[in-house]
Amino acid sequence: MIAGLFGLVSYFSYLDYNVRKQFEGKRWAMPAYVYANVTEFYAGYASSVTDFEQLLQELRYRPDPQLSSESTYVKQGSKISVRTRLFRFPDQEQPSQSISVDFADGVISKITDTATEKPLAVVRLDPIQIGSFYPSRKEDRVLIKLDQTPETLIQGLLATEDRDFYEHHGISFRAIARAMWANLRAGAIVQGGSTITQQLIKNFYLSSERSFLRKFNEVFMALILEYRYEKKEILEAYLNEVYLGQDGASAVHGFGLASEFYFGRPLQNLPLHQVAMLVALVRGPSYYDPRHQDERALNRRNLVLEEMRTEGYISAQQCADAQKTDFDLIPYQHRASNRYPAFLDLVKRQLSETYHEEDLTSDGLRIFTTLDVAVQESLDAAIKRKMPELEKRSKNPQLQTAAVVTRRDSGEIVALAGGSEAQDTGFNRALDARRPIGSLIKPVIYLTALTYPDRYTIITPVSDTAIKVQISPDKQWEPHNYDNREHGVVSFHKALAQSYNLATVRIGMDLGIEMVAKTMQNLGVTRYIDLFPSLLLGASELTPFEVTQMYQTLAGDGFATPLRAIRAVINEQGKSLQSYPFTVHQSVDPAATYITNTILQEVMRTGTGKSAYSVLPHDLELVGKTGTTNESRDSWFAGFSGDYLSVVWTGRDDNKPAGLSGATGALPIWTALMHSIAKVPVSLIAPDNVETAWVNTANGMLTEESCPGSKAYPFIAGSAPTQKSGCSSEPREIKPEADVEPEPEQVPETSDSWLGDLISN
Repeated sequence: MIAGLFGLVSYFSYLDYNVRKQFEGKRWAMPAYVYANVTEFYAGYASSVTDFEQLLQELRYRPDPQLSSESTYVKQGSKISVRTRLFRFPDQEQPSQSISVDFADGVISKITDTATEKPLAVVRLDPIQIGSFYPSRKEDRVLIKLDQTPETLIQGLLATEDRDFYEHHGISFRAIARAMWANLRAGAIVQGGSTITQQLIKNFYLSSERSFLRKFNEVFMALILEYRYEKKEILEAYLNEVYLGQDGASAVHGFGLASEFYFGRPLQNLPLHQVAMLVALVRGPSYYDPRHQDERALNRRNLVLEEMRTEGYISAQQCADAQKTDFDLIPYQHRASNRYPAFLDLVKRQLSETYHEEDLTSDGLRIFTTLDVAVQESLDAAIKRKMPELEKRSKNPQLQTAAVVTRRDSGEIVALAGGSEAQDTGFNRALDARRPIGSLIKPVIYLTALTYPDRYTIITPVSDTAIKVQISPDKQWEPHNYDNREHGVVSFHKALAQSYNLATVRIGMDLGIEMVAKTMQNLGVTRYIDLFPSLLLGASELTPFEVTQMYQTLAGDGFATPLRAIRAVINEQGKSLQSYPFTVHQSVDPAATYITNTILQEVMRTGTGKSAYSVLPHDLELVGKTGTTNESRDSWFAGFSGDYLSVVWTGRDDNKPAGLSGATGALPIWTALMHSIAKVPVSLIAPDNVETAWVNTANGMLTEESCPGSKAYPFIAGSAPTQKSGCSSEPREIKPEADVEPEPEQVPETSDSWLGDLISN
């Protein structure tokens, strides 16, 4: 007996320890919610009435002519009236407000505060949730306090689940007897005998298995919980823990989230008929699901109302009115845990520099990102539309792609694709696929050359003729142009615009491979760079993300801006934990960058990127460069408008020939994307030390603007030609440039098998 008593006491102590440990510690592992970029609306913002209404529906706003609660709207012709949702932004908590938004000619014409009838300069809606980082049990909830809970909800629970809650000590024999009698009279299970405390124990601590030991533990743990804690603490825990539905793979726990999930409004704003529906779900969320079992749910809801009337919580008239009212459900919209998996992968990697995995899946963080949903959707649509065309053109069904899109002025990543399938959660090619970059390296070489204005200017003659590079005593590298032709002496800018390999190698070898590699690092490449001659034709392997960082510095006029996907992180209480400020520093010569970008505009007008202008308006003044590698294994394009920079790669995962050049593979995707998002033309601003000179294109001398054949070129101060000529000067001795536009460039074949393997791999 002593041994048995000791064992029983020890077991009770064990149960007591488990109850206190979880109830007094961190009770719930709260997922981190990830939000898209916060959009500010103002008069002149491009949006139609239809677009704005679609946004409201995506944010789970619901139509309501009376705007009776938060997150409601009403559409009236070319105007939408909205009652916004209270939301905590990183900088402040924004209260709910009533506004009216007028539209005209595809833009917002006016925003008015309906309470004061005064115009508003700017309005923010809560951002779109693009995903969550869930704990292993995939539970989701919105925590509520007892004092935030509608009194009718407490009354409904007491009337149907536990009438003796404030009298019993964890278990109620009277409730068990009453439930048995009610079930016998009804011929079905209409009441349960478990108290709210027992239900909390079952959900909070125990599994759902039916066994004597589990029931034994449930009873005694309920007694312990009642002994240790006050009724209001137990009730509040129950309100947040009870299981009320399923959103895909995520379980909906607690009345706070259930209110948003079913009705799209905060719990404290629910009317009686919707409160009763939530109470009805406690007995069986799937069995009484109002979206799929409407008749069954209606009967259960009305029974809850009847029980509340019987207990005197509501009047007969309130009961009758509520029973006649529809559910007013919002359409089901899945709160995706990985709506844009490739971008969320990047977010998680950047967060991992500061937070542990457990922090991301338990602390209820709110993560505000830079993603622009409209741009991301445009990118996904461009890939979906163009990839079948590319597969058909190349007769290659195994093509893959990756892309990164940033804001040109800030380096914020607004869209990212890790493969040809938007929802693919596998290999993230944008971040992890290291591929030779081909002729995307060429602007780096010409930029490096322009930092030596005493040796190279935009019109310096360069030789596009055969060259042999001695790489060891018994090995030579002999590159070729894509068209296997030599173009003689050509101007510096044409060599880049037409992507001539031989001229590029000559410039690179004159500068030194180390200098080119140093410029790559200054542009933002942190990876170790092998100093082989083949680097000059893009044999160096980079990921699309790394290429984007490099070209972001070019787009930033020589100022490096680290690519970022996160703006801010706040905790559940709204306290700012981490901010990701905009940082910028000069890393390469702005004057040389300006001239390089000027030549890259020529690439788009007359060079390998000119097909983009068959779709895009010429006044965008685009800057870009194609890239192709050996045997057309990799197809690249990098370029920017005044508002966005985009880098696109296409190829095969197995590194076999894809059959597409930069101009025929990546460029069509880039063009389709930019056609949807690019609105601002490129306006290159010359630094103070850049001067413009009119040059006679026939002899390279200074001339008058009015002279035939004259053209304005930018020069770093002091490097422009000094010799002047009239309009009819004799040309200098330069071999005529071949008037043949080559095929899109690629890393050339070589007879040296060792070097060929190096370039290919």
